[in-house]
Amino acid sequence: MREVIRAKHYSYRTEETYVQWIRRYTLFHDKRHPKERGVPEIEKFLTHLAVTQRVSAATQSQALSALLFLYRQVLCQPLDGRIEAVRAKRSTKLPTVLTPEEVASVIQQMSGVHRLIAQLLYGSGLRLLETMQLRIKGLDFPQHQIIVRDAKGENSRATMLPERVVLTFEEHLQGIKRIHEQGYGAVTLPLALARK
Repeated sequence: MREVIRAKHYSYRTEETYVQWIRRYTLFHDKRHPKERGVPEIEKFLTHLAVTQRVSAATQSQALSALLFLYRQVLCQPLDGRIEAVRAKRSTKLPTVLTPEEVASVIQQMSGVHRLIAQLLYGSGLRLLETMQLRIKGLDFPQHQIIVRDAKGENSRATMLPERVVLTFEEHLQGIKRIHEQGYGAVTLPLALARK
């Protein structure tokens, strides 16, 4: 499963999520191999998620996507018939959205690297994983830009670097540089770059 996901260049998060769903599906059916199962077992699992586990509609859809990927892409086993599981109920609640003043109040209570991360998430529109995997070559201080490489769907994009965080960011990078010079630094490198 992991090999096929990586060959198709899915994100690491998707890989972890899909593998987790296949594990749960296999355990639900007493560890029988998925090749021995089909549409009725998928329906039973998805119905269990909706009725017993009371998962959200989005979670149930995610599980279905993982199972379809497994059967179509990994096992190359066509599923005969349409999957007619009990569907989880879609939420009708409106999300809670903080006002700019509330966000500023929350960020004021933070300090250090956590505050910098929150400022980047809010001010740049970065996803959490993108923020955690920022590399120095993606920072363009003169242009006040952040270049996000190999983001979701392997796309690259540019977003703004808020002026408020520039000085804090530069100080943070100096601290990181000192850590690396002392031999304690570590970094995640994408794809084959780690081997190079």
